[in-house]
Amino acid sequence: MTKILLVEDDAALTVALEYTLKNEGFEVFKAPNIKMAKEIFLEDNFSLILLDVMLPDGNGYDFCKEVRKDSSIPIIFLTSFDEEVNIVMGLDMGGDDYITKPFRIKELLSRIKAVLRRNSSNNVNNTAVIESRGIGIDTLRGKAFKDGDEMILTALEYRLLLLFMQNRDAALSRNQILDKLWDSAGEFVDDNTLSVYIRRLREKVEDNPAAPDIITTVRGLGYRWNS
Repeated sequence: MTKILLVEDDAALTVALEYTLKNEGFEVFKAPNIKMAKEIFLEDNFSLILLDVMLPDGNGYDFCKEVRKDSSIPIIFLTSFDEEVNIVMGLDMGGDDYITKPFRIKELLSRIKAVLRRNSSNNVNNTAVIESRGIGIDTLRGKAFKDGDEMILTALEYRLLLLFMQNRDAALSRNQILDKLWDSAGEFVDDNTLSVYIRRLREKVEDNPAAPDIITTVRGLGYRWNS
């Protein structure tokens, strides 16, 4: 059974989410604050974290940063802030998606299933190992390496890296990338979100992210992985 860690201090919302998620076949573990979330997270293996941004003993961004030190588990932020800067901050911290309150339960379920689907497809590839420019992807294990050291990537970062390395030296338009990474209709995604992920991936693969020479911008089109 898919295990979800729900970190939310709103008791009424927690009850509603737990009821709905259980009816969808998920096993739900609840934490009303960061302290308890840390304890529960270390005790079990989870498939996804639903993480409120504003919590009694801190904010979800800090917890996300801590999780990302050694885990690529998918994280969806639950936030009351719909300003672009807050959304970008959540993605920049390592979040895979976000949804603003109040939200429709069906929309949240769609996002959860989409993130889990992307994450589970990381290992689906016929080629066991892909290498270029000191970067390697072991597709059977769903792991990526730089100069032999494993990189901690989110599910979307991994898929973006895999897409680039499978299309080395080809100019990929932004629309092509969005169509491959997300649902064919590009749901829940905009150009700004893609820019955040490109920047985050460059920070992990480039020796000098400020002057990238592996993932370069193709003006008026998109991006290219230079082999």
